[in-house]
Amino acid sequence: MPAKALYDYAEYNFDKPMFDLNEVRKVNPQRHEMEQLTGVVHIDRENHGLVGFKDVTDDEFWIQGHMPGYPLMPGVMLCEAAAQLAGFYARKYDLLEAGDYLGFGGMNDVRFRRPVYPNCRLIICAKSVKVKKKRMAEFEFQGFVDGKMVYNGVMIGVPISR
Repeated sequence: MPAKALYDYAEYNFDKPMFDLNEVRKVNPQRHEMEQLTGVVHIDRENHGLVGFKDVTDDEFWIQGHMPGYPLMPGVMLCEAAAQLAGFYARKYDLLEAGDYLGFGGMNDVRFRRPVYPNCRLIICAKSVKVKKKRMAEFEFQGFVDGKMVYNGVMIGVPISR
């Protein structure tokens, strides 16, 4: 049974995000088909958490091949969306005090609970559960579509310098 949502995301205005895609681009390095974060609607500095979203469109690069005639958002892209949300927070607020980016250090306890299809809004909640300055940050994350949890897990981010 999935845990309760980290944040009551229904209370935020997704039509007027705190950080829209242009603001996300000022912080996150991903571009073109690798952009998996559309906006951020809530920042919780006290608990190092946030709520963001990815508008999954019908022209995503993976649709043609995953799976032909029955497009499902790949699990790796779901994890990437969560990583980009956590990376946005870590970089915007210099959480690790090191590195130019937050890179993947690993993932634990990831569970895919429901498929994610094109033409939906994937809402992602993330909260840091452990920080070791200059070394790593661990984030719990959850994804929701239409009020149902579609995936969750724990991600480890590490500082990466150019």
